[in-house]
Amino acid sequence: MATTRVLEWLGRFYIVLLLAFLYLPIIIMALMSFNTSPFYQLPFEWTTDWYASLWQNDQLIAATWNSIEIAVITTIISTVLGAMASLALYRHEFRGKKFLQALLFPPIAIPWLITGTAMLIFFFGVGIGRGLVAILLGHVALALPYVIVVVSARLQTFAPELEEAARSLGANPWQVTMRVTLPWIMPGVIAGGLFAFAVSFDQFVVSYFLSTPGQTTLPVEIYAAIRKGFTPEINAVSTIIIVVSMALMLLTARFFKFGGEK
Repeated sequence: MATTRVLEWLGRFYIVLLLAFLYLPIIIMALMSFNTSPFYQLPFEWTTDWYASLWQNDQLIAATWNSIEIAVITTIISTVLGAMASLALYRHEFRGKKFLQALLFPPIAIPWLITGTAMLIFFFGVGIGRGLVAILLGHVALALPYVIVVVSARLQTFAPELEEAARSLGANPWQVTMRVTLPWIMPGVIAGGLFAFAVSFDQFVVSYFLSTPGQTTLPVEIYAAIRKGFTPEINAVSTIIIVVSMALMLLTARFFKFGGEK
């Protein structure tokens, strides 16, 4: 009995340490975005000057909007194409299907440094070059495998009898997909979309290789700003992004109704 309690407390202690390791740096960063000192000096003095300065930093604001626009477009394209590809892989058998499914994992496993270099060479070879279009194509290529893998995993729990029952009741293929299959896999579609957004918004390596001066994303701009000299404006924009992201996740979890029609 005593051994069980000790193990239980050790487990709880480990979880607390893990959460502290993950969240303490974020909390400290957010607090320092309200500190007067640009060098993290204590005692802490409250101010919102860094947020006011942020709105006057045109480069950082432009890079943030570029990242948001690219991430949203990447999410839409990747989610639609990924859900369609997952349904095709689930419903149809064809030669080379296993090999095609295996090809989904190398883009996830290959280091992004190699992927970025390969994309840079390829885009210059086909005449696309660098810029926001190249970044968007690169992000879609990176995010698409995540969506297909997540949605395909959700489809493994789907009962084909539901589609057969809908067809026997007179539903056409479009109605079967939209009113039976899609509501069932919607949690996987949303999870895949969140993965796609996170991969795109947080992507640095590929964006660094494919961006041009004046057309950078937020991670690239933050890297450039840190090289010139760190300012708490970066803490401010990071805090805003974290708060907005968590709010969107909580709203999605609270108000989105999963499941098909009853």
